[in-house]
Amino acid sequence: MNMNFRNIATVVAISAFTAVLSVWGYGKFLQRQTAGIQESGKLPVNYAGFFGNNNAPATTVDFTPAATSATPAVVHIKTKTKARQVSNGTRQRFSNPFSDLFGDDFGDFFGGPRVIPEQRASGSGVIITDDGYIVTNNHVVDGADEINVTLANKKSYKATVIGTDPSSDLAVIKIDGKSLPYLVYGNSDDAKLGQWVLAIGYPLNLDVTVTAGIVSAKSRSIGINDRQSNTAIESFIQTDAAVNPGNSGGALINTSGELIGINSAIASPTGAYAGYSYAIPVNIVKKVVTDIVKFGAVQRAYIGIQYPKENISDEQKKELGSSYKEGEGVYITDVTPDGAASAAGLKKGDVITKINGTSVMSGPELQEQVTRYKPGDKITITYTRSGKESTVPLTLKNKAGNTEIVKTTGIIEKLGAELEAIDTKTATANQISGGVKVKKIGEGLLKRTRMQEGFIITSVNDQEVKTVADLDKLLSLNKGRKVKIEGVYPGFESTYPYPLDLSDIE
Repeated sequence: MNMNFRNIATVVAISAFTAVLSVWGYGKFLQRQTAGIQESGKLPVNYAGFFGNNNAPATTVDFTPAATSATPAVVHIKTKTKARQVSNGTRQRFSNPFSDLFGDDFGDFFGGPRVIPEQRASGSGVIITDDGYIVTNNHVVDGADEINVTLANKKSYKATVIGTDPSSDLAVIKIDGKSLPYLVYGNSDDAKLGQWVLAIGYPLNLDVTVTAGIVSAKSRSIGINDRQSNTAIESFIQTDAAVNPGNSGGALINTSGELIGINSAIASPTGAYAGYSYAIPVNIVKKVVTDIVKFGAVQRAYIGIQYPKENISDEQKKELGSSYKEGEGVYITDVTPDGAASAAGLKKGDVITKINGTSVMSGPELQEQVTRYKPGDKITITYTRSGKESTVPLTLKNKAGNTEIVKTTGIIEKLGAELEAIDTKTATANQISGGVKVKKIGEGLLKRTRMQEGFIITSVNDQEVKTVADLDKLLSLNKGRKVKIEGVYPGFESTYPYPLDLSDIE
């Protein structure tokens, strides 16, 4: 009896196993037969709720209300730069009709000063208050001796520069007016891929022009602001609304007529529109404008880290090591001594994933979030280390390494150099109380001197320099004069003096 029961149990078990194996095998067979073929009626997770919320018949989008409301507040800016004489060695960006034959510096061959002819240019701007404050691009008004503003109703005004910020390529100018039309700020965070937007400006010296397109990308960095600043800020809204020379400083609006960006650049092999345009998000614009009007300078906050730029090569990725994973956050390659990140306990190799709970997956996204804050503001940073996620509080600092309000005159940008205050360790090692290190020398005033990169500035006209703000203040007090800059080279005992001519700066 027991023998028969065991035999029956064995047969049942074998049959069940065979049935399961057959079903599994048939399932695998069906998978091979349907591989690469979409199953009718089945939707992927990314379409969840899409058809249920968007199955109404398509309706025509009417841009008329938005365009009608916004165009009166977008202005035409015309600038004039007077002819000027420059000494040899002064590099200026201007049109040279003989550059193909002789190069841009052929005038130096003859010796003596050169004369740069009068230059005229134009761009666009956006009125942001009814008493005449206008936001535009820095590159539209940079170096201009005269600025004229014409409204859509043909009324013209003389404008004055309130302040500029080459890092973000923004500037604030002012005309005298009352009850002027102005654009209402929107929220650039709400801009979505595929959303309709309008670009408004004065391209190619035409009258006010409106073009339409969609948001095609966000948080884009194209490296264009590196041309005018060593601390460039880029997190552009990319659109396919047609933008041409002259549109710079104009408005990017949504279909509700709200300002969501300032048109700033195009990506083009020819210099004319070729399909992509870039706007500075209005949430950055609001912060920069408020700082310029309130303090005269942008209160830029820093975390105190270094991280890889976008689109790095495979070789650079290998150098960063296996812990670097693109698209998972912002990988810290170095932490500034005595900086905010160092004080919060962040280390090289950590990956920042959130700022105040907002995800940041790239450098431009990180920049866009941090740019909204000023030194002294407290934020939270979420990061991963060895696979473990942590969130810590962090107090942002300014470039000088403290939380003081910075009031700059713009003369630092004219030096054309990357500067930073040295830390206490470097100061002690060189037996100085502090100073400003010249990390990199580009096109600008310092290139006229024989100063080398790595030099630490300790004084201007025998007055002590410990921070970038100190340097800015002392140079500003000596505009139009020649000054003596002194400092040291790390590892050398001698003090080195360098004359710097500020006579070209008024």
